[in-house]
Amino acid sequence: MINQIFQNIVRFIFLVLLQGIILNQVELFGFASPYLYVLVILLLPIEVNPIGVLGIGFLLGLSVDLFSQSWGIHTSASVFLAFVRHYTLRILAPRDGYVFGVTPNLSQMGISWFVTYAFVLTFLHHFFLFFIEAFRFEEFLFTLVRIILSTVFTFVLIILSQLLTYSKKRSQ
Repeated sequence: MINQIFQNIVRFIFLVLLQGIILNQVELFGFASPYLYVLVILLLPIEVNPIGVLGIGFLLGLSVDLFSQSWGIHTSASVFLAFVRHYTLRILAPRDGYVFGVTPNLSQMGISWFVTYAFVLTFLHHFFLFFIEAFRFEEFLFTLVRIILSTVFTFVLIILSQLLTYSKKRSQ
């Protein structure tokens, strides 16, 4: 338990610094921006209280906003992600429910479950983030292209990060 808390704190600090120092400077084709910091919320243990996840989402978004000088855009998107995470986990729950202590990652949940989980939540986060940033529907297609390309870019980085930390032991 303490090890898991420490691991999540280190992940939080590492991903916020990575996002703020390196990934905020990356833009692919002028459209796609990676937002790997969403992994903090995606990889929280399943049994974490939804209110706690909202608090972590708020602190995460606020931290990224301080680096990005984006005035609350990442905070609102992170809180939204934290909010929909609970419902996504309920929809994707196995027939027998989740095993206590399981972290929703590639090695413990399997590739098909994790790909669905990570892609849906990443897309929802990016959808919210980019439409809050644009704050109008005049550039709907441009914003939609940014959402799709950024989701794919971020998703590829998420899968790569999971493959780098992949463990053969899978929870049954």
